[in-house]
Amino acid sequence: MQIEVVKSKIHRVKVTGADLNYIGSITIDEALLEASNIIEGEKVNIVNINNGERFETYAIKGTRNSGEITLNGPAARKVHKGDIIIIMSYARMDFEVAKTFKPWLVFPNENDNSLT
Repeated sequence: MQIEVVKSKIHRVKVTGADLNYIGSITIDEALLEASNIIEGEKVNIVNINNGERFETYAIKGTRNSGEITLNGPAARKVHKGDIIIIMSYARMDFEVAKTFKPWLVFPNENDNSLT
């Protein structure tokens, strides 16, 4: 039997922009992508702490160490600059493997989205 478990999580990061005129996705600072083991194009779920919105999109790489977290396209309507969000991705794996799996959890600085 296989189950889906949390693979990666960027916990409480600040939205730096919302671009309605982009085709879609979430732009994430490359350093945050690497730290959380999320790859470009990977499906991610977004939870907005400020308004309770939950939605999914895919990740694209932003400039390293920029702190950028920009929601693009229709997802831009679900956030405002300055909102705090959680970004999560999931993986499907065998039940026994899932019991010992350890996800990549990242807790950036909420003020500037840095890893320090």
